[in-house]
Amino acid sequence: MIILISGNSQTGKTLMSQKLLERYHIPYLSIDHLKMGLYRGTSNCGFTPLDSNEHIAEVLWPIIKGIIMTNIENNQHLIIEGCYIMPHHSRDFEPEYADKIISVYLGFSQRYIEENFLSGIVKHRNVIEDRGGPEERSIAEYIGEHEAFRRKCLDNAVHYFEIDHSYEAEMKQVYEYIDVQKKEREVTPNCEESDGASL
Repeated sequence: MIILISGNSQTGKTLMSQKLLERYHIPYLSIDHLKMGLYRGTSNCGFTPLDSNEHIAEVLWPIIKGIIMTNIENNQHLIIEGCYIMPHHSRDFEPEYADKIISVYLGFSQRYIEENFLSGIVKHRNVIEDRGGPEERSIAEYIGEHEAFRRKCLDNAVHYFEIDHSYEAEMKQVYEYIDVQKKEREVTPNCEESDGASL
């Protein structure tokens, strides 16, 4: 089983991955680490950290997709988080793979950003890892990014969760969704194997 967590920066993807690791004992991969490993490890990786998220996403996606498929084929579990999983990527798998993937996309409403930009968003940007340097985007730019991402999610009919009022309360709905989806995907004993074991 694979859990994919995507969304704009500072929506709590890494924190959620850490909590899911503690809850399910499933390791997680930060795509930011993959990105920087490729950038620092080769002079011909096809992007720089200053390129747009969309460009970096398209360069990294074949690698991420390969990691996902390999884990599923090996019956291994992994959480992958990062802003480089685009909504249209969810359509990129055959059913035998898609059935073993749980995808969630996170975003903030305009109201939430306006009311919590400094106190609730920027303040907690380093809760899991040090991002270094101050937040350079304006509220208007941040709102625009989230609105654009929301439209992409709606256009691709993915499971988009928008935080509008209370971060903690509304994030519980995301965890509950993952819990339900995980239980539905858990492998149950094969009837034939059970019959054979009793002979």
